[in-house]
Amino acid sequence: MLSKVAERLYWAARYLERVENTARLVSVYDKLLFDLPREVNISWYSLVELNSASDLYGERYRVRNEHNVVKFILADATNPSSMLSALRLLRENIRTSRDVLPAESWEQINEFYLYAQNNIRLGINRSKRHEFLDQIVSRCQMLLGMLYGTMSHDEPWQFIKLGRDLERADMTTRILDAGAAALIEADGDTSVNLRQVVWGNVLRSASAYMSYRRTVRTSVNGADVAGYLLEDTHFPRSVEACLTQLKISASNLPQGQHVVGLIGDIEPNAYQITSEADLGEAFRDFLNELQIELGQLNNHISQTWFPA
Repeated sequence: MLSKVAERLYWAARYLERVENTARLVSVYDKLLFDLPREVNISWYSLVELNSASDLYGERYRVRNEHNVVKFILADATNPSSMLSALRLLRENIRTSRDVLPAESWEQINEFYLYAQNNIRLGINRSKRHEFLDQIVSRCQMLLGMLYGTMSHDEPWQFIKLGRDLERADMTTRILDAGAAALIEADGDTSVNLRQVVWGNVLRSASAYMSYRRTVRTSVNGADVAGYLLEDTHFPRSVEACLTQLKISASNLPQGQHVVGLIGDIEPNAYQITSEADLGEAFRDFLNELQIELGQLNNHISQTWFPA
């Protein structure tokens, strides 16, 4: 297949996963607003920092409040990582790849795009945000499920899997980082069991709560949650499981052995987590290093299969 077609499929999958996980990331903080008392204040601006978009945000907004941050992350056309920007790019990549994708994918993405555009105000305003974000996640899963169930699992599908799992691993680290950042900011408050509330919402935002309870068989605590989302080999959104799937996809593509070796060099278990005390700034630095390694892996994938 042509490298430009492979690249469009790879990025279509990344944008699809980015749309879903951006909704999940906002959902972490949105649910915390309902679970924490009013006197506990968390900064929505942490989400801007998690996405490495502080400079761009500063060019557009002066006030770091909830409305501006959510608008920037979900709807701002000048933010290339906003949910609507990713959805627009997803639609364009599917439009230009219709010769290798099921016809239903073009119909679904059009309906999805129109829904998000026409209802984005629900996501920005707090009253209906939960329902809107749930719809976004559900529609992403419907589209991915349709591709999984109707595409031949040959080379085009392997490039979709590459994009999906790389983006998913990256966003799982950001969801963990969101939880760690919220706790660091609220440190010292003793009115509620903040840690259990925050890490419980991190699990729910990754749709991991029930599988965590079945696997770990203990109450929700930060050390176990972080270990589960980083290292569990069976949960499909954990970083370790994503890396395993990346290896499988790369090994099924021509000239993929070098990429397989680079994937093996990424170690989500390199940071020792034994208690909640290990989930401070050093943990956030480790997550940032993982994100850098995943970014470098993206560069190697591009050099291998999508040369300029």
